[in-house]
Amino acid sequence: MKEVRDGILVLPNNQYRLIIETSSINFELKSEAEQDVLIDSFQNFLNSLPCALQVLIRVREVDIDRYLEAISQSKKNEKEKIYKEQTDNYCDFIKNLVAGNKILSRRFYVVIPYQHLDRNKDFNLIKEQIYLNRDIVQRGLERLGMKARVLDSLELLDLFYNFYNPSQIKTQELKGQTIQMLLENQYV
Repeated sequence: MKEVRDGILVLPNNQYRLIIETSSINFELKSEAEQDVLIDSFQNFLNSLPCALQVLIRVREVDIDRYLEAISQSKKNEKEKIYKEQTDNYCDFIKNLVAGNKILSRRFYVVIPYQHLDRNKDFNLIKEQIYLNRDIVQRGLERLGMKARVLDSLELLDLFYNFYNPSQIKTQELKGQTIQMLLENQYV
């Protein structure tokens, strides 16, 4: 990766990527008729695509400790004794619920590639072309009943930071302010 510019990954050899985060559809909970409609709609979506796509599914363990810490911090501000007790009971319930089990989160992404063949690259033209593909893909996903949201530059950097630094996610979380400083070349 060379850089991230206006929510677009700039890769070597005049290649670019835009990433859309999507929701999922629980296919198994649909009736047979709904499944058939969904399959036909998905087929039409695939046939209407202006470019190849990549689908990325990111499965991560949820940091329950951080969640419980935030709940405990909110308890300190509570004045009513009953609410403090309920907060303690809730934290105990969550600890018992997840004891010995991993809680996983799944995130779904669609990667839109673009390659600019001309060596004299005007980034505004490249951005316009990849945005056209983005609009088609985003509308197609929304027609399938999925929510689709384009990742901005900070979210892209955070996504890749988490890919390449999985052991440091808990101890060295990449904050938006840090990323912004890096983007503006204001190194600490």
